[in-house]
Amino acid sequence: MVGEIEHKISQANVLIVDDQIVNIKLLERILSQAGYTNIFSTTDSRQVIELFNQHDIDLLLLDIRMPHMDGFEVMAKLKEEVSPIYYDYLPVLVLTAELTSETRSKALSAGAKDFLTKPFDQVEALQRISNILEVRLLHKQVLQQNLELESRVKERTQELEDSRLEIIRRLGLAAEYKDNETGNHVLRMSLFSQMLAKAVGLSDAQSEMILHAAPMHDIGKIGIPDKVLLKRGKLDDDEWRIMQTHVDIGVELLSGSDVPLMVMAKNIAESHHEWWDGSGYPNGLAGEAIPIEGRICALCDVFDALTSERPYKKAWSIDDAIGHIRQRSGSHFDPSLVEVFGTILDDILVCRQQYLDSADD
Repeated sequence: MVGEIEHKISQANVLIVDDQIVNIKLLERILSQAGYTNIFSTTDSRQVIELFNQHDIDLLLLDIRMPHMDGFEVMAKLKEEVSPIYYDYLPVLVLTAELTSETRSKALSAGAKDFLTKPFDQVEALQRISNILEVRLLHKQVLQQNLELESRVKERTQELEDSRLEIIRRLGLAAEYKDNETGNHVLRMSLFSQMLAKAVGLSDAQSEMILHAAPMHDIGKIGIPDKVLLKRGKLDDDEWRIMQTHVDIGVELLSGSDVPLMVMAKNIAESHHEWWDGSGYPNGLAGEAIPIEGRICALCDVFDALTSERPYKKAWSIDDAIGHIRQRSGSHFDPSLVEVFGTILDDILVCRQQYLDSADD
């Protein structure tokens, strides 16, 4: 273990900065004789930042009194421009001929970790250099372990998020498969809803949440009896009242969570059958009282349902479906959404083509 640490120390990247070349040559010789192999140097303090970043310096031997930029200015510049991983441990060993209390205090405040007085004593110099490098390399090791841990946590968190979203999507599909024979309706209307949300100015985060929440819009159909849900003919009044309860069932299934995605899914399930003019159900909401996510999903749901073949109907043409939606603009649908939907129709159709059901295809 000791030998391993000594080997790492001897492989460390050391940068010597002193305007006197004789001091640089002396330190290079001391380090080389001690087995150090990665030694860099400059007499121009203006080159420090570039060299520091270029060679991933583990230790900076820094003179204080220099032209252009003195040692204090160099340390200030390092804190401004060097990678943040160095901020909490700036590996600087100050070289000075006059170690006054003022110089010591100012250097420590600037980030220096130790001092080496001129003329250099070889044994002392090597010991101080080794001490700082040992701490620096352990510091880097901890940083690397933290980065790896953070990466694993992010990866695991993403896996959990993906799993959660997959469960939500498949629950939405379960309701759709019980209702009809289409496989991709939920996926298409969700993608259309995300596209429309972006087009009307919702943020990327809001639009993506709509994408993931939309598949749950008809989850309540799981609770509707098959004799009603799968009836091919027109529903009578009693059957229609039963069918409408899928909204209440969906709301009940999705309520009780404070997770934003679930809250939005509940809002969509509850409001996607509301009409702009207030004649929808279950609450008779009108206009902007209907959540924007519900208005968006209502339009996209109807468009995809109209243009998809079902056991009880043929698929409508795109023109007929758009004509129907425009005819109901201001009654069923939010007029501003209908207008924007028309502007992105080409993109909608490209997306639709990518996810056609086998029967449509």
